[in-house]
Amino acid sequence: MATIRQVRERIKVAKNIQQITKAMKMMSAARLKKAQDRVTLARPYANTMREMMTSLAEAVGGQVQHPLLDVRTPRNIGFLIVTSDRGLAGSYNSAILRKSYEMIRQYDKDRVKLYMVGKKGIQFFRRRGYNVVSEFSLPNSGITFAESRDITRIVRGAFEKEDIDQLILFYTKFLSAISQHPINVQLLPIEQPSDATDSKTASDSKEVNDYIFEPAADELLQTLLPKYVEGQVYQALLESTASEHGSRMTAMSSATDNAGTMINTLTLTLN
Repeated sequence: MATIRQVRERIKVAKNIQQITKAMKMMSAARLKKAQDRVTLARPYANTMREMMTSLAEAVGGQVQHPLLDVRTPRNIGFLIVTSDRGLAGSYNSAILRKSYEMIRQYDKDRVKLYMVGKKGIQFFRRRGYNVVSEFSLPNSGITFAESRDITRIVRGAFEKEDIDQLILFYTKFLSAISQHPINVQLLPIEQPSDATDSKTASDSKEVNDYIFEPAADELLQTLLPKYVEGQVYQALLESTASEHGSRMTAMSSATDNAGTMINTLTLTLN
């Protein structure tokens, strides 16, 4: 049976924890609003660029040669994984690390090269003996397009130099403050669409293929393909930032409520 002094000490500790978690919840809520606005503004560009690249690639029918379209035997696999620098974000980090690790463990360690964004992912994979080629930080205030372009330049350079033959991007897609979904996409080589989209009718497909290029298709794609990759990486980083703040806000809200319940129970015990 705890003494009165011990119960009072536990109440004091619980109140201190409640103040901390409440402050973190408010900070995450403020940052989430800004991050969510940036995601909302960037999504139309990323979606339109993806649709346009799909249509152009379908229209040229694989006739355009570009280093970013170079399909090689995947001897060395690169993974660009986005996590956070800090913890206390609920299941945000564990979900994306679990999903990425399930795929990475299928390959020999000497074939895997990791490009990590966020300290949590760096620590996770280094403890397991994987080769972390490059490390990047994800600011709490949100990443800029210039910082995102630097990341893209490094992974793109590794692919063009044939240091890696394939690049898989892992990030967390933001759905809402209480819902985030870890996903992975093949970033390089850029995948040619399979029959445009399966949901299109034959007439739609014929319309998509009817293109007159000015300038020529290869010249057009030479400019658009690098911008497409930059846009996909930037969108992934924005989605991950919003997901991190949403997950942390939800986790800190639950922690604050749990601390309040503990304080009430201890106060009743004290009385």
